[in-house]
Amino acid sequence: MEKSERILSPVKKTRSGIALPHLKGTAEMKTIPFVPERITVPMSQHIGAPCSPVVAVNDHVFVGTKIGETNAPVSAPIHSGVSGTVTAIISKDVAGRKCEFVEIESDGKMEKDPEIKPYPVKNKTDLITAARLCGLVGLGGAGFPTHIKLNPPENAEIDTLIVNGAECEPYITSDYRECMENYDDVLEAIYLIKDILKLKKVVICIEKNKPSAIKRLYSMATDRRDKDDTVKLMRLPTMYPQGAEKVLIYSATGRVLPMGKLPSDVGCIVMNVTSLGTLYRFINTGMPLVSKRITFDGTAVKSPKNILLPIGTKISDVMAFAGGVSEDYEKILMGGPMMGMCVTNPESPVEKRNNAILVMSPEKPTVSTPCIRCGRCATHCPMNLTPARVEAYNRQGMTEKFSELNVNLCMECGSCSYICPAKRPLTQVMRVAKATLRRR
Repeated sequence: MEKSERILSPVKKTRSGIALPHLKGTAEMKTIPFVPERITVPMSQHIGAPCSPVVAVNDHVFVGTKIGETNAPVSAPIHSGVSGTVTAIISKDVAGRKCEFVEIESDGKMEKDPEIKPYPVKNKTDLITAARLCGLVGLGGAGFPTHIKLNPPENAEIDTLIVNGAECEPYITSDYRECMENYDDVLEAIYLIKDILKLKKVVICIEKNKPSAIKRLYSMATDRRDKDDTVKLMRLPTMYPQGAEKVLIYSATGRVLPMGKLPSDVGCIVMNVTSLGTLYRFINTGMPLVSKRITFDGTAVKSPKNILLPIGTKISDVMAFAGGVSEDYEKILMGGPMMGMCVTNPESPVEKRNNAILVMSPEKPTVSTPCIRCGRCATHCPMNLTPARVEAYNRQGMTEKFSELNVNLCMECGSCSYICPAKRPLTQVMRVAKATLRRR
């Protein structure tokens, strides 16, 4: 290390959150590659307008060939993760809306598109263009296009980059492995963005239960290029949902992100470590976002792994490659056990924004009992909401009260349902309440 410096503690500590079991059995397992015989790539993998296919059936594509694009500003292009032949373009309903899929049969060669070359970045325009050409979106959450994130409104005074390495959900270790395996890419991306955007501060945030990653990230903060000492490492309490955007901003800067606002409105850009590594790899090689590291784990998984696979790989292929799962498995989660979405069809493909596949064994059925008014859901809510009251109003049909209770602040972290001794479906009710307000 070039120098020694103090590791920061949170500027502000949230009064809530919950302590979860870590269950990160794959933390020290190196990522292994997997290429399936066929991928099915959805044209909607991000917030904003979906892409339209720019290839036709029987077209030959390479790794990195663009297969989906749109002119809409809030969007991101989509590329092939294998070389091979386009065998079908399918349109079907997904979650209530129509989505197109490009099916590609791999030739097993994994030949790189001959037009791919490094994309040097010398200024802000280059950086924004690189993020869009890469097809980069938020890789651990909602999939917000990164080029929009790096290009806030002119009146926004951005002074801080917050690097999210918290990875606070049980089981998931994909970002942790990025820190351990692609340290140099993350390092270069941090200093490139810092210099080009002329940021006053970079805060690298990580929970204290990851000592090996802390050592790696600390060396970023003490790099010889940090002459003005603007890059800092912050060690966060091991408390879920520490990695949520609003919570992270509050911990790192003490700033409160108002309802309906973006991090840029409080002077911040938030990027997770895998997004940073992916962006630098595109700048350095020209290879866009075509693959994703996912943690494959869960109570029904026989051999947990961290796997690097082409985007569009079917869950069933991942299950077979990883050594199978228990035949009596109950559910598949895309994401973590707290905020992950249940997948009903194992033929569903992995998307850019997915970081884990969890396959879970049957659990003992839980029975909801009447609310005992203990207040735990409110005490542990990171947004200071009162889920039990929202549920009561929903049950009584008093939906006009939802806006008064600020239900749109809910990040659907699941803390209220997890902590409720009566096992009330509080998170589901909060989703219903938010949907009700959207319809209005």
